[in-house]
Amino acid sequence: MRGFLTFQILWELSKTPMNGQQIAQQIAKRRGTKPTPGTIYPALKDLKDRGLIEGAKEERDRRQVVYRLTEAGEEGFVDAARYFHQVFGDLADEAKVIVMNVGDCE
Repeated sequence: MRGFLTFQILWELSKTPMNGQQIAQQIAKRRGTKPTPGTIYPALKDLKDRGLIEGAKEERDRRQVVYRLTEAGEEGFVDAARYFHQVFGDLADEAKVIVMNVGDCE
């Protein structure tokens, strides 16, 4: 799995199919900055080329492509979640305790 952006995209698509703009907006809610089209669309293309997602044009707006996880993408997402938990799980738990102690945790 290449990078945190890839994981975030798979995370969002594991919840519901979305177009690129919707994915970028969801990522912005989580991290505070919205990925640019020059960042998000190459990542989507890479995931599509690797068979982890598929895209289909929306019926009501043929310019919009809605992405969803493939079966391989669902498996890749679970593997990525396992990896991120293994690598960062304890750090996230400790960071939450630190932030809660200073009163800045949402």
